[in-house]
Amino acid sequence: MLLSLKDVKVHYGRVEALKGVSLEAEEGAIVGLLGANGAGKSTVLRAISGLKALTTGEIWFRGERIDGASPQSIVSKGIALVPEGRKLFPFMTVRENLRLGAYLRKDRSQINKDLKEIMEHFPILEERKGQQAGRLSGGEQQMLSIGRALMSKPTLLLMDEPSLGLSPLMVTEIANIIVDINKGGVSIVLVEQNARLALSLAHKGYVLETGNVVLEGDAQELIDNEHVKKAYLGG
Repeated sequence: MLLSLKDVKVHYGRVEALKGVSLEAEEGAIVGLLGANGAGKSTVLRAISGLKALTTGEIWFRGERIDGASPQSIVSKGIALVPEGRKLFPFMTVRENLRLGAYLRKDRSQINKDLKEIMEHFPILEERKGQQAGRLSGGEQQMLSIGRALMSKPTLLLMDEPSLGLSPLMVTEIANIIVDINKGGVSIVLVEQNARLALSLAHKGYVLETGNVVLEGDAQELIDNEHVKKAYLGG
């Protein structure tokens, strides 16, 4: 198993955000995390990334326990986060933002090759490489955030609401990008309020409600589930 969370509990002060979450992601899979605002989806990603300490529980990645490790250590092990809201450096150029994604890497010649590949994969970033990131459109910023994460050469990519605030056309484009990344050998944990989008991309899904996993299964099983239909797919 590539990733495993075992009975993970997380608090923000006295508020218990995760109440014993257990989930798994297999090598090569896209795993979707569904749920309303406040369900704990982003907290799961923050816990995996080392950005939020666990109260109790365990997180395992490739047979190694990683809860308690620093965020930079977790990145170096092969886990990268595409955060909600993109979190770019707006006054730095597109190229500079991309290179920051490789800040832990030492293989400079390969970094340059990977940078070239990212530019080829996202032609609009090549066109805008000297432009400040804050001047990009929302869709372009999302592509840059994804490209920056890929520059760390991850085995597992954590994506937090990648379709948020984008036009329907750009949502389709981002969906195609997610599929391409996965076909390239990168496993993905995808957090999405757009449940229909998430389940159309995922192999397996988990439904979180108020910090608990209430449903899990193959993506198609969840699409056909009556609770999921009523609560997340508009009937």
